[in-house]
Amino acid sequence: MKPAPGTIHHVAAAGAGQTLAAFLRGAEQASWSQVQRLIRTRRVQIHGNVCTDAGRRLRDGDVVKILPTSAPAPPRADQLRIVHLDAAVVVVDKPSGITTVRHAEERSWPARRRQVQPTLDELLPAAIAAHGGRRRGGGRLVPVRAVHRIDRETSGLVVFARTVPAERILAEQFRAHTTRRRYLALCVGRVGAGTIVSTLVRDRGDGRRGSSDEGEGKRAVTHVHPVEHFGDDATLVECVLETGRTHQIRIHLAESGHPLCGERVYSAPRGSGGVDRSGARRVMLHAARLGFVHPESGADLDFESPLPADIRAVIARLRGSAGPRPSAPRPDAGLTRPRPPRPPSGSRRPAKRRPRPRRP
Repeated sequence: MKPAPGTIHHVAAAGAGQTLAAFLRGAEQASWSQVQRLIRTRRVQIHGNVCTDAGRRLRDGDVVKILPTSAPAPPRADQLRIVHLDAAVVVVDKPSGITTVRHAEERSWPARRRQVQPTLDELLPAAIAAHGGRRRGGGRLVPVRAVHRIDRETSGLVVFARTVPAERILAEQFRAHTTRRRYLALCVGRVGAGTIVSTLVRDRGDGRRGSSDEGEGKRAVTHVHPVEHFGDDATLVECVLETGRTHQIRIHLAESGHPLCGERVYSAPRGSGGVDRSGARRVMLHAARLGFVHPESGADLDFESPLPADIRAVIARLRGSAGPRPSAPRPDAGLTRPRPPRPPSGSRRPAKRRPRPRRP
């Protein structure tokens, strides 16, 4: 039987420990060649992440989905955009679809298996070398050191340390929440301004992260400001993080009744009534600004990233479906320097008229 696109399988205890290929063969009653082709052509996801490793061992609770079409290939090292590079730090504009760092259970994988689905920290050393960065003796690439991360589907700015002292100092800034981070997110429904405060726990009772009312967990604070409304269907918001917890923005907005467009993990509470009509193919979240103190010079550094093409395309569709709209801030409002206002009409100088030529 040919596997059906869009099928979702929840791995139970009986399927834990099986390879992805073996699990799909039994769940879909498909041949080995059909299953191998699905995995090789990037049409299988685990927890929303594309998996091209047929031998990956599944765990109890994993969610396996078969995509109708092949997911885009991950970017190559020569496609990464380096925003800032010096001897201590490197700032990169991460594209969507690539994991920042490898998960702990994958670090022992052999290099050949890692190359099937490389991570950002594995691709970055080659990009730095192509950008003029130094190599070790014998031409070996110098690894980078992660001090924070953003989700696989999230795009935007990430900083890595290049030395041990820089890693320690930057990590301390992130722990103390002294870094400056601003995200742009496209959310379901009409969102107003406000601040969301909760304590986040790893397991809210259903195996997912979420807020707890029992006083346990870590305090999380997100300041939300609407940038543009698309009728009542969606809102582009700016999120300023006072803390930086895992999935903080996604959880806070979903629990407030306005999940991110393209969200597949965190849903709104029952009765909120919001429906995602955006057609987004990934979580619409972008790390638009990153600021920190340079670990060596002590200088305040600020970097900004414009919205990527896929989010701009979704916004264009929403604008079209919302009909005529009043003037509103652009989706990159605050990311670029605004033009100076024109002087009032009364203060303009009249245009000089050219003198008429005299008749002979």
